[in-house]
Amino acid sequence: MIYPANFEEKIGFDRIREQVTALCSTPSAKAKLAEEGFSTSADEIERRLSLMNEMRSLLMLERDFPDGDYPDPAPLVAKIRVEGSYLLAAEADQLRKALVTVGAIAEFILGRGGARYPRLWELSRRVTLFPEIVRAIDAILDDRGEVKDSASPELQQVRRAIREREGQAAKRLQQVLQRAKQAGIVDADAVLSVRDGRPVIPVAAANKRKLQGFIHDESATGRTFYVEPVEVVEINNELKELEYAERREVVKVLSAFTESIRPDAEAIADAGDYLSSVDMIRAKARWALANDAGKPILSTDDRLGRHRNLPPARHPLLQQTLRAQGREVVPLDLALDRRKHILVISGPNAGGKSVCLKTTGLMQYLFQCGYPVPASEVSELPVFRSIFIDIGDEQSIDDDLSTYSSHLRNMKNMLAGASDRTLVLIDEFGSGTEPTIGGAIAEAILERLLERGCYGVVTTHYANIKYFASNAEGVANGAMLFDVQRIRPLFKLEIGKPGSSFAVEIARKIGLPEEIIRAASDKAGSDHINLERQLREIARDKRYWEQKRDRIRLTDRKIEELEQSYAAQLARIRQERSEILRAAKAEARELVAEANRRIEQTIKEIREAQAEREMTRFIRRDLDAFKERVEQADAVDAEKAARI
Repeated sequence: MIYPANFEEKIGFDRIREQVTALCSTPSAKAKLAEEGFSTSADEIERRLSLMNEMRSLLMLERDFPDGDYPDPAPLVAKIRVEGSYLLAAEADQLRKALVTVGAIAEFILGRGGARYPRLWELSRRVTLFPEIVRAIDAILDDRGEVKDSASPELQQVRRAIREREGQAAKRLQQVLQRAKQAGIVDADAVLSVRDGRPVIPVAAANKRKLQGFIHDESATGRTFYVEPVEVVEINNELKELEYAERREVVKVLSAFTESIRPDAEAIADAGDYLSSVDMIRAKARWALANDAGKPILSTDDRLGRHRNLPPARHPLLQQTLRAQGREVVPLDLALDRRKHILVISGPNAGGKSVCLKTTGLMQYLFQCGYPVPASEVSELPVFRSIFIDIGDEQSIDDDLSTYSSHLRNMKNMLAGASDRTLVLIDEFGSGTEPTIGGAIAEAILERLLERGCYGVVTTHYANIKYFASNAEGVANGAMLFDVQRIRPLFKLEIGKPGSSFAVEIARKIGLPEEIIRAASDKAGSDHINLERQLREIARDKRYWEQKRDRIRLTDRKIEELEQSYAAQLARIRQERSEILRAAKAEARELVAEANRRIEQTIKEIREAQAEREMTRFIRRDLDAFKERVEQADAVDAEKAARI
């Protein structure tokens, strides 16, 4: 149960649904999205979110996915089902595009296998594809979506005759036009025109009787008449008859095609339903990517948040507004579980209490409607059977209800339906009437909600509600933080302590006279002032120690960065030294090797020189011996010659 009837408007879900709807290509997808409302089935919620999350991953990681505008075959299927009806050429072309798109999407997802996108794979596995219908459409339509001449022999024959008659008519008209120009009946620069689908010649009003034919039109000024020459009337009449015949043949072709696919109407409707489902899922995924949203975890232990918080939950409408202004939204840190299942938030006006309440309600409602949630994907959300909200001024003249009476009626309805599977969201709890009795009634209602195990977020300024939250089991206090030094809200929720309204500080900031502030403090009494002072001091001390802690963290981070820098520099120096030593050793080895090579070369050269000298000595010795033998021979020869 969702209460009240305008719950979606109160939390801003209606505007988010409009944004997602605008991302759908087809009317069928938009209608399907409108039908997907609040669900209390954990399986259905998981199914919707898993489909969205797989599509989100697909859009981020896959480049070839068919991601253009999708055609909607639903109106075409409705027409196909009617006996005697037929699809026009443009409608048949639209059906072809739809079936081709269905095939491309299904084949793409099935081609990736069931392990990567299991939910989308299961959705695509059951869809029927129609390649034969696509081929049949290709056989009768051309690339422009018009019926081909070859769609039937009769159509081909009729269109051939039309082209012949058009050629004859054009030739005859040109001849008539040239004769009329030569005769001075029409202007020298006159050209043929068309009126009521008939070719005509523009003739000046004074000469309209000089050109025989039928007048089809005149200019706005009445100075020009458009005449169909009598010489082409018969040919044009034949053309008109042929055009009627062409039209009948086109209807015959399209009727035969429509009749042939009529038995497949239900299967085509299923394919169209698949396409609209993919279109709707894709719209959710696109919105998720644009708004940093995703799929949280379905809680198994009734935890709302992640151990200690719900990081970083953001109201998407507020985030969109702030981003347009160049600002960032402060995320909501919130946790509810069976140990602490009601949170009482206090703090200054305009400090973000209502935003926290709306954000909590919106996160849960988005989750149970199967929409992506702008929170961390490790966040956990349970499933509630009902969500109630009381926020804003519900004063009604028609029902004769004051603001407080309206709040009481809302409280009555909440108590009637409250259970341990209910989330209640109450803004300015107990306000609208005399504080003492209003606070007492609010505290009594809170006790009943606590007894029934409700989950809830409540905002209040009443001290008794803060005290109750501090002492009751199952309830936690939370405070919207306030910068006491700068007198401005920080829009950040801190769980564990109540918050001050900082009424005195805000009054001083806006310039309320000091004597009025003192008088108000006196009237409020010392107990209230002391309590407010203690809350302010707690907030101030908290802020001081947070700043101190932030500075320490910053210093620690800088020290760590310096340590890392010095370590990197030392490692680089050691590396450079090792490289220098390695290079020096390599160079020394190279020098020694080179020296050794030169020594070996020198020794080799010396040895070669020694060998050459030894060889020369041997040669000289042999030469000397040879010379000696020659001289001896010469002497013997001379002696013999002398004897002779």
